[in-house]
Amino acid sequence: MPSQKLPFHIAVVGGGIGGLCAALSIHHHCPKDGSVIIDVYEQAPVYKEIGAGLGIGVNAAKLLHQIGIGKDLNDISGHRNGIWISFRRYDNGNEIVTVPVDDQKEIRQSPVHRAEFLELLFSHVKERNAATLHTNKQCIELKDQGSFVELHFADGTTATADLVVGCDGIHSKIRSQFRTDNPKYSGRMCYRGLVPIKDLEAWWPFESYSISWLGPDKHFLAFPISKNKTLNIVAFVYSDDERALESWTATGHRSEVQKEFEGFDPTVRKTISFMNEFPSKWILNDRELLDQWVFGNGKIALMGDAAHAMLPHQGAGAGQAIEDGYILGLAIADYLAASSRGSNQTLEQWMQVYQDVRLPRAQKAQATARQAGQVYEMQTPEMKGKTYDDCLPLVRDSLKDRMGWIWTGDIEAEYTAKKQHLVDS
Repeated sequence: MPSQKLPFHIAVVGGGIGGLCAALSIHHHCPKDGSVIIDVYEQAPVYKEIGAGLGIGVNAAKLLHQIGIGKDLNDISGHRNGIWISFRRYDNGNEIVTVPVDDQKEIRQSPVHRAEFLELLFSHVKERNAATLHTNKQCIELKDQGSFVELHFADGTTATADLVVGCDGIHSKIRSQFRTDNPKYSGRMCYRGLVPIKDLEAWWPFESYSISWLGPDKHFLAFPISKNKTLNIVAFVYSDDERALESWTATGHRSEVQKEFEGFDPTVRKTISFMNEFPSKWILNDRELLDQWVFGNGKIALMGDAAHAMLPHQGAGAGQAIEDGYILGLAIADYLAASSRGSNQTLEQWMQVYQDVRLPRAQKAQATARQAGQVYEMQTPEMKGKTYDDCLPLVRDSLKDRMGWIWTGDIEAEYTAKKQHLVDS
């Protein structure tokens, strides 16, 4: 088989956190001699994130340090004071179980503001000249032309690529060409808001700002972002109202949150009084697990929410997208290296290695996030029919070690094993 014709063109569709992390990872792992060209296509007029806080677990933080942006990540992160989350009773704030983390290390849990994190990624892409960044480019169709893929955009323009990386989110146009997306309402909606920590610090009664109050059919989560200048609030409510859009641009009113949580601990009620008047309001849709991420004989690969959109209850979604981008970068680099040596290994085989490493782990994160939401609100089959107090030991047992497998997973070792299997075959 002839060597891969260079330069190798990669089109990343979607310029959010996943897309920019993928571009940085590919650039990090691949040669910097012009043999790899990366274009990122963002449908919005500017690169920006809508929303508030997100959690980056130590598993993903480790990879960001590997590609050289760890120090800047730490500089924008909140600090949990040794606590991932302290889970507490909804009514009086008493402790149920506290999950510790070692956040004194350089590589640590990193709760961040979405907009600040995206700006960090954007700056690194520009500084490294890692990719050409395009705006106002909504990809609406891909056409497989055999040896390459043709991208068609809403503005009537086209582009070509040897590999298309689809990370265009939960409503992915790329995925829709290959699989039907059937989102199912999870029965939960949530309000999101931000509160300046300076308004709280004089009376805040806990040693950390990372707290989740668990109640029947609802829970209230808070954690610090932006160097502990801001408290991120997510208030989850069981609701049979499916009319709200799956969108971060829909809003509710602070009075709605106050009414929903009027029976909660005084700290919750006081915190709500400092929320902005119109918090964002969105429903939580769940999705079936996607059994295939690679299409077009390896020329099209999905990642991030396009491949494995998950409920937010473990704070693992962004970290899983970061893992996707990192492994994708390794697979592309190894494919090109093998091709340069005259190997007969195909792009499809290397993209299959990417899928084989990432798909099972992401699917487990999807499934366990779904279960976590049920645990937080005492809705698991084992808890049905039990009193709140009788549920608490089950909650404690379920949560105390829940995140260990996510935080400690060694995806580079998994990749090395899958890679060796391909090389030896």
